[in-house]
Parts: sequence; C-alpha cells; structure tokens
Amino acid sequence: MDSADLLVRSLGECRIDSPLGGLVTRRGTTEHYVDETDRVLLDDTLALLAGRTGEPPSFEPGGPRRQIFFDPSKIRVGIVTCGGLCPGLNDVIRGLVLELTSHYGVRRIVGFRNGYRGLVARHGHDVVELNPFVVDHINEHGGTILGTSRGNQDPAEIVDCLDQLGINILFVIGGDGSMRGAQRIAAEITSRDRRIAVVGVPKTIDNDIPFIGHSFGFQTAFGKATESIRAAHTEATAQPGGIGLVQLMGRHSGFIACYAALANNDADYVLIPEVPADVEAFLPHLRRRVRERGHALVVVAEGAGQDYLAADGTDASGNKRLGDFGVYLRRRILDDFAAAGEEANLKYIDPSYVIRSVPANPYDSVYCLRLAQAAVHAAMAGRTEMVVGTWRNRFVHVPIPLAVATRNQVDPNGDLWMSVLEATGQPAEFTEIPHRAAA
Repeated sequence: MDSADLLVRSLGECRIDSPLGGLVTRRGTTEHYVDETDRVLLDDTLALLAGRTGEPPSFEPGGPRRQIFFDPSKIRVGIVTCGGLCPGLNDVIRGLVLELTSHYGVRRIVGFRNGYRGLVARHGHDVVELNPFVVDHINEHGGTILGTSRGNQDPAEIVDCLDQLGINILFVIGGDGSMRGAQRIAAEITSRDRRIAVVGVPKTIDNDIPFIGHSFGFQTAFGKATESIRAAHTEATAQPGGIGLVQLMGRHSGFIACYAALANNDADYVLIPEVPADVEAFLPHLRRRVRERGHALVVVAEGAGQDYLAADGTDASGNKRLGDFGVYLRRRILDDFAAAGEEANLKYIDPSYVIRSVPANPYDSVYCLRLAQAAVHAAMAGRTEMVVGTWRNRFVHVPIPLAVATRNQVDPNGDLWMSVLEATGQPAEFTEIPHRAAA
C-alpha cells in the first residue's frame, strides 16, 4: 500500500470562507482548522516504516476547513441508513442534522426512507424533511427513524433521484455492502459530471470494516452481550454438569465474542471464525473441564465452525448464508456427553438481534456525534467517495475503495486473541488439556 491508495477525491477547489469562523478560534499556538498539509501516518512502528521508501502512506485528517466547497445557503442534503440495525444510528442522524443546521447554516435536509429503496422512485417512498425539532431526542431510542433495508438498487435510478431533488450531498450510514453501493453511486455521479458529494459513516456491530479504528455501536453491542454471558454462567454454576453456551453475532469477525468474553471474564472457551474450530478435539477438553470444575461456559461467534455446516445461497445484501453453529455445537455437546455416560445440563442462549436494537451507550453516543461532525466537515469541503473513521486517535478520511477492499478480523497472532487465551485458559490449539484456576 502506498500514499496513492489513501488519497480522497475532491469535487474541486474550496473557495468559500467557512461559516465556523466565529466558533473556531486560536488557543495558544493551536488552531482548530485542519491544515491542508497535515497527514496522519498509516504505520505506527519504526519496523513498518523502515521497510518503506519514499513518502510514508498517510490519511487525510478529518475536521473543519478554513475554506469550503459548498455554499451552505444554496445546497440540499440527503441522509440514508442502510443494512442491518446498529446502536447509534439515530445518534448519527441527529448529529448530522445538528452540525449542518447549527454550525453551517444548511436549511434543506431530507431523509430517505427504508435504505437505498427510498432513492428509487418506483418504490414510492416519500422523503422526510429533517430539522433540529424532528431529530430531537431520537438518540434516546434504538433503530433508525428513517427505516432501512438490504439489497442493491440501480445507481442510475438513485442519481436520477438526487438530480430531481437537487441533492448536493448524500450521507450514507451503512456497512460494507452499503459502502459498495455508495461507491457505485459516486461512480455514476462522476460519469454524469455532477458535483455531488457522497460521504459514508461506516456502520457494523461486527467491527469488521478496516482502517476506521472501530465502528460505532460496537461497544454498546458487546456490552449488551455480556448480559447473556453472565446469565449463561449463572445457569451453568447452578447445577451439576452445568454448561452455558452463548452464540453472539460475528459472521466473519469474532470481535463481539472476544470483547464480551473479556468483559465478563468467566468464559472457558471462545470460538471465532478466524481460528478454525476443531470440534472433535474440543469436546474431550470440555468434558474434562466439566468433570474437574463442575461447569463450563462456552462463547461462540455465529460464523465459527462453518466447515461443519452446509449452507447455500446469499441474503439480500449478497452475504453468504451461514449455518447455525450454536445449534450444531449444542447437539454435538449433548451427544458427546451422553455417549461418554456423563451428565450435561446445557443452557443455550442466543441474544441475536437484541444486542443491535438497543440505544447507544454514552461512549457510542459521543463517538456517533463526533463521526457525524467529521462527516459534515468533509462533505462541506467537497470531499467525496470516502468514509470517516479514526486512526491513531485522530479522525481521518478513508477512501471507500480502501474501506471495502478487505475485512477487519481478529488476528490469531495478535494481542487481542492472546488476551482471550490468557483469560479463558483454553489452548491455542486443542492438542493439550487446558489448566485454569478454579472458578
């Protein structure tokens, strides 16, 4: 990867003085406007930098610019939420509206209903006029006031809608599939030689979008998941041969399972997609644990163990359908204990959508607001085909092609997985019986 991969497209030269002049003031030698020459380094260690030649790759920092591209008094802004629910969606919507109106003076903002469908005329959805009164207190509720949907729509029809409504900026709040859709919309806009900014606020409770630090709603989701782990542990310790089995969201990335297990710190095993599950070797370990300690707690991500399952087809977003590993593992555990003549009282808990439909916690609420502010600053400066995120504790602009090119996953050789192994006492591979202090 080089600097060219991190460049963000611009609609043109910024020639309009920012209306934030009265708000952004000098404090000592620090100025709150972003210097156009400032960059945030991609690499953070000497070892990584040492192997590079030329200018090290870096991100464009987020934040307000002294000069902006759009005249706030003449533009119309659109907001759309796409894909699955996530804690904080309403916080982002509210943050966008408040930043646009209160600080930039934008007065014409609309919300598109039910995801990208709302931008396609043949679906017949009306738009929602958004202002500070409409979004007041929506951050106290889960879900999204705009509604959402999955599935691709024709980018040509979407740009037709943007043209018809006179939209100058489109904010897309969604996951990797939604961002690929935003990329296609931006390409269609470019092919028509229009000056419409497309800026994304990436959303995924799985935390699987790369180069954004972490995704909003993730902390709320794994925090809510700890309630299920705590309940499973209570059930497991209350009876002989007690086994708590909790399945959490995480199609291809096991971050929720890892963080929820660490936060609770009672799990004996954590199984994630990034580390191949050897069920045949796992079961003897589990029986040994229950014999020695009287109970066990197992946490699995939904995408783990797919090699044992047969699932075909894709969902409306084009994602491969997964088999239900939690249900499969429950059956295998019960069958294995029965075959060995050992008692197993298993309680299976799958909170599923419960962890994504709740309101954002205070940390995520703050993060959502700051992401929204950064997105508005970027769009008003004419940046397009990009998402906002954090890198090295700075808000940055990430090109959409880079954000959707790979997937953020737990590194089996990294610090996070090492912490999980230390906390659970499970082996890196199921080749030896784990030993852990009595719990």
